[in-house]
Order: sequence, then C-alpha cells, then structure tokens
Amino acid sequence: MITRTTNTPLLEIDLNRHEAQPLQRQLFGQIRDLVLKGRLQPGERLPSTRYLAKELKCSRNTVLGAFDQLLAEGYLEGMTGSGTYISKELPDDMGSFPKDVHKKEINKEQQKGPGFSKRGRELAEMEKRVHRNAPTFAPGMTDVTAFPFPLWARSLARTWRYPKQDILRNPDPCGYIPLRKSIADHLRTSRGLDCSWRQVMITSGAQQAVDLMARLLLDAGDVAWFEEPGYPGLRGPLHSAGVKMVPVPVDLEGLSVSEGRRMAEKARMAVVSPSHQYPLGAVMSLRRRLELLDWAEENNAWILEDDYESEFRFSGKPLTSLQGLEAERHRGSKQPSRVVYLGSFSKVLFHVLRLGYLVVPEDLIEAVSSARTLMDERSSLLAQPALADFMAEGHFSSHIRRMRRIYGVRQQILVECICRFLSKYLRVTPDDAGLHIIAYLTDYAKARVTDRRIVELADAVGISASPLSLFYSDPKQAQQGLLMGFGACDREQIEEGCMKLAKVFDRATKQ
Repeated sequence: MITRTTNTPLLEIDLNRHEAQPLQRQLFGQIRDLVLKGRLQPGERLPSTRYLAKELKCSRNTVLGAFDQLLAEGYLEGMTGSGTYISKELPDDMGSFPKDVHKKEINKEQQKGPGFSKRGRELAEMEKRVHRNAPTFAPGMTDVTAFPFPLWARSLARTWRYPKQDILRNPDPCGYIPLRKSIADHLRTSRGLDCSWRQVMITSGAQQAVDLMARLLLDAGDVAWFEEPGYPGLRGPLHSAGVKMVPVPVDLEGLSVSEGRRMAEKARMAVVSPSHQYPLGAVMSLRRRLELLDWAEENNAWILEDDYESEFRFSGKPLTSLQGLEAERHRGSKQPSRVVYLGSFSKVLFHVLRLGYLVVPEDLIEAVSSARTLMDERSSLLAQPALADFMAEGHFSSHIRRMRRIYGVRQQILVECICRFLSKYLRVTPDDAGLHIIAYLTDYAKARVTDRRIVELADAVGISASPLSLFYSDPKQAQQGLLMGFGACDREQIEEGCMKLAKVFDRATKQ
C-alpha cells in the first residue's frame, strides 16, 4: 500500500507478482480504475515515478510504461517541472470500465440474474483495436478532403428536392434499383464479375453483409475457414452467428488451401480476400484460386469473397474476381455458383457513408430478399439515390482514378521516409494496392520491444498505426509489425509522423 504524502493523493495499489498479467498492465488498470470510480479527482497530483517504483518494489520502467499508457489515453497530463496530474478533461469513455474490470462486472451480473448469453460475453470481450481520432498512419482511412463534396451535394439535392415516388413507397428490400444497376455495370467492367443487377443487394457495410450470409448459409456450430492473420471486423459477425472459425495461414500466394484441407476439410465456408489480403496485402495466385474453387465444389461449401481495397491498385489492372473466374469455368454448364461477393463504399468514398453490397448467386436471390425483409427490411435510402446519380454521371469512376494516383504517390513517400528515418527498427516493401503497408520490426527492434508497446507509446504523440500481432488469433504465430496507413496523410504528415515514430522507437528500445 502507498500512504498519502505531501501534495499527493492516496493510492491503494497492490501488484500481484503471481498473476499472469504483467505488472505494468496491473498498475495501469488499477490507477485507471481509481480514476473511473472517482477515488482520484481531476487535477490531483500523482507521486513521482521513482517514489512509486520504490514503494511498489518494482522497476521504474514498469511505472513509466503504465504512466505512458495513461497519458496516451487521456487519464493523466504532465506539467513541465511540476509533475503528473489526473487530467482535468477525462476521456469520453469515463463511464466505462477497462477490459479486466468489465469482465468482473459481467460475471457479477450473471450471478444476480439472466445477464449476458455466453455468445454475448465472448463478443463483449473480443479484443479489438481502439480507434483514435488522429489520422496519421491510421489504416483504412481515406482522404476526405479530396472528395468532391460539391458534386455529391448536388446529387443529394437533385434526388431529394423532389424525390421520386418509388423511393418513398414500398422500396425494394434489396436496395434502390438504379444504384444496383450502376454497381453491376461497374463490377462487370472493372472487376470481371458475371452478374445481373438483380444479384446485387445493398447492405450497410461489409460487416452486415457477412452477418446476413453467415446466418442464411450456415448453421450454428458450422466451421468456416478464416484467414490468419485476418480482418478482425469480420470475426464478430461470424462469431455472433455461432460459426466456428478455423484460422488458415496466409502466405505470399494468399490463403493456403492445402492447410485449410488439413485443418478442416469439411468446413462449410471460406472467408477470403483474394485480390488484396488484409492485412498482409498478398494477392491469391491463380493456382490457389482454382484450388479453392475445387475445394468448394467437392465439399458443397461456400466462398465469401471480400474484395477489400481492390479499387486502389497502383500497377496493372485490377485482378479478375473469384466470382468472375468461377463463372468463366462454369460457362455453358448448370454447375451452381458457390461464391458470394461483397464490397463496400466506405473505403472508396468516405467511411461514414455506411453503404456496401453483396453479389449473390442467382438461385439465392429470392431467399436473400425474403430474409432481408424479415431481418432488417432495408438499408437506409437516404444516400442510395444520390450515389446512383453520382455513379451514373461518371463522378465515381473519376474519383477512383484520381485517388489511385494520389495514394500511389503517398505510399511511395511513406516507404522512402521509413527507409530514411526508421530503417534501424522497421523493414518495408511497397505494396501494389490498398491504403496501408506492413512495416515489420527488425531483429534489433523485436529483441527490445513489441509492436503493441510501440503502438501504445505512439498514440501519445498522435500516431494511430495498428499492431500486426493484433490480427492473429494465435499469439504464438503472430508476426511483429505495424500497419501504417497513408490514405489520410499528406507528405508533411508522413515525414513528421515517421520522425515522431523514430523517437518513440528510440525511447522504447533503450528502456
């Protein structure tokens, strides 16, 4: 226990060295808990790190690490020459509890009454990346300042000033028909899909699309292949549908079908991003694509094709989709399609648009339409007519072409800056597509620090990179690296961000 000293609050800290949780994380959690519960008030001064380390009988680095995280999350603030204080303006999640405290509260509620379901507890406790407002190196963010909002506003005004009756009365549950036609036209020309507009279903983003198809095509307890590492945002919908996910490793050719067969030959679905795998950026080879289609046919299984960031390919033409490849193989036969294709406008236009789409096999159109009516009725129609107008006038294609050039230059700048400022700590190669690159920790850096620790420290200086290890379901297999987004960063931000990150590495590797 720590007793009150002059001008310091009373801290009741008890570090348990027999727990699996690191001491630094224990200290961070207990101080944060005292703040959340009001035991420590805004403006109160904390003891010095040397004093705390001495009283707790731990290293000063442990205390510094906990303080760094508390500073990064806004619970503490430092005043030069004066010490460290509880922040006067606490974070927005003041009323929430940290991860370990939240688990305890859930368990208490279960003892009192019905509480969460088992699935609900697992969803609430699934590890996820905390999203910061800082755009520097945040993966998946687009440059909204470059979006032609005057043209978008004109489309919105044109479609809603005197809306057509078909928008207001009994709209199709699968989405606004002119938009579905525009999407089908775009996919046929740019992605090689073989589809009619009737196969296109508008959704509220990729996660809703995955949730809908998992519930329609799979039963609770069914097994699905999931890329390892893979996009965490798709794990939640699959898990909530009761699907058991088998993490199948990804290499330079994409998802390993042979490993998938070995791990779960009779799986009912494979969730893949063959055109630009997230997060590693691998492109699935033609050999692997054919192997995957063979496996699906042999096992009467489904393939959910997530066409992630394929629009932003910097060299060569966008690759033909799995759906298009399968259609070419089956042309002239009555072989049913096993591929469901999904896409999103969030990464192409702007994130808050929250519009995506599915392309389902023809024999699923009626079933998906009926299920959509029962489960969700329809996605919001507010933006759909405007987007249809935006695409019909050619503004969508023009924007894609323009941003493809801009993002290609920004990726090149980021690679050059990493080589100039961070070569001691990171190794990186350019990617052919997407809005982020993977910067792997060098052997020197890996021997001294983890990617998650770097991300924690980087948050404090306004850098929102993501740790690569977060995307692995098995921590033992996780590689160490950073996902560094460049979509929302100009040259100045990229250079400044790399210099700041170099200082973060300098400090972290010398502790």
